[in-house]
Amino acid sequence: MNKNELGHFILRAILGLIFFIHGLSKFQGGISNTAGFFDSIGIPGFMAYAVAVIELAGGIALILGIGTKIVSVLFALIMLGAIFTAKLPLGLLGNGQMAGYELDLILLAASIYFVLAKDSPLSLENKLTQSKAN
Repeated sequence: MNKNELGHFILRAILGLIFFIHGLSKFQGGISNTAGFFDSIGIPGFMAYAVAVIELAGGIALILGIGTKIVSVLFALIMLGAIFTAKLPLGLLGNGQMAGYELDLILLAASIYFVLAKDSPLSLENKLTQSKAN
């Protein structure tokens, strides 16, 4: 294992943890509240359920290193949606009352990194494909 592989693993695990916690908070705070917010900004409320499930399951998958590229594409799409539908009018740093899109932007960048990066040797998916090859 080299430093790049370790850095890749740490970034993937932290990104997965952040999305998992965001998905969990949508359910803990009452998913109907999130659906209502989605409706208020012109997104069908049922999409809140899809986003929350993707964040929960995708977060776990990223932590484990399963389906990293697919999950990362989904996360990138979620972040683009968040930036362009909810956060862009607030500006990069927010308006003093609500946060801007700075966090969304770094989560988007990290997600894009995993779409483009080589598969990590420090992933469950890699371990499973190695054991099948042997």
